[in-house]
Amino acid sequence: MEQLLSVERGVCDLRSFHVKRRYRGAMVRVLITGMSGVGKSSLLEMLGEWGQFVIDTDYGDWKTPEGIWDARLMGEVLAGNDSVVVSGTVENQGEFYERFDHVVLLSAPEEVILERVQNRSTNPYGWSEEERAEIRGYLRTVEPLLRSGATVEIDATRPLIDIAREIVRLTKDERST
Repeated sequence: MEQLLSVERGVCDLRSFHVKRRYRGAMVRVLITGMSGVGKSSLLEMLGEWGQFVIDTDYGDWKTPEGIWDARLMGEVLAGNDSVVVSGTVENQGEFYERFDHVVLLSAPEEVILERVQNRSTNPYGWSEEERAEIRGYLRTVEPLLRSGATVEIDATRPLIDIAREIVRLTKDERST
């Protein structure tokens, strides 16, 4: 039995969503990735408000207990939706790159990211010095891997509305893959 799909504040939780929902626009699948603090969740919130079908995999049941994407759930949503913007940074995301038309890396300087995570109120990750040290390490080890798989890199220090407009343009452009 298929699960019903409903969007609450533009974020998809598969327990309450039907994976056959279609966006009435261009048919492009976009992955937004990047380090914690670059603005992925804020970007998805804005895109959702603009009517894009978005999934923030930091919330809901998208990850297994090991912290990787649930391959069955992600496979279902990508197979059932021609147009979706997914956000997340997990170890197995590369297994899904070929199913996205664009893989967008949001990047920002270390000092910007650390300031953002320390001052945000929506997610406590990055509030402790231990977590900020972890982020510094990920910037040196994980971000280069994300960059090598990205089809587009966007400077996340730009105004959020400009970044959102660029993502919308990507959803209207020809597929990159």
